[in-house]
Amino acid sequence: MSDEPIQLPPQQPPANMPIMLNIQFTKDLSFEVPGAPEVFNNLREQPRVDLALDVQARPVIEGGNVFEVSLIIRADAKAQSTPCFIAELTYSGVFTLNVPQEHLEPVLLVECPRLLFPFARNILADVTRDGGFPPVLLDPIDFVQLWQNRRGQTSGTA
Repeated sequence: MSDEPIQLPPQQPPANMPIMLNIQFTKDLSFEVPGAPEVFNNLREQPRVDLALDVQARPVIEGGNVFEVSLIIRADAKAQSTPCFIAELTYSGVFTLNVPQEHLEPVLLVECPRLLFPFARNILADVTRDGGFPPVLLDPIDFVQLWQNRRGQTSGTA
């Protein structure tokens, strides 16, 4: 046996991978504490956090197979009726998709945000903790249900 390391050929992703995440990034991040510093002196309980979540997708090049998918999260925290903080995050990814047209919408609105979610969750937890509050830890999101609800609303209004 030889002590030399085994050389493997360079790995390149297959040209027809169904989903390829090209890049992911924080597109927009805002954290406000409207009543600072008094809010910290008067805070007697864990703030109640109301969350809103949306997924948006758009083609990067019209008619191509490269898309930007954005996970948009807003967290409004209040203790009693006093606003504690407002956090807004848009976390995006650019994806190359090689899927049949009939699978495009569920891949864009379910699978792509599923890949982005853990990173967005971490950013939101860090920014709220670094802002002086307990970290907001998002529960896992059922993106299939979110997509189905969206489809139901669209087909109900059309």
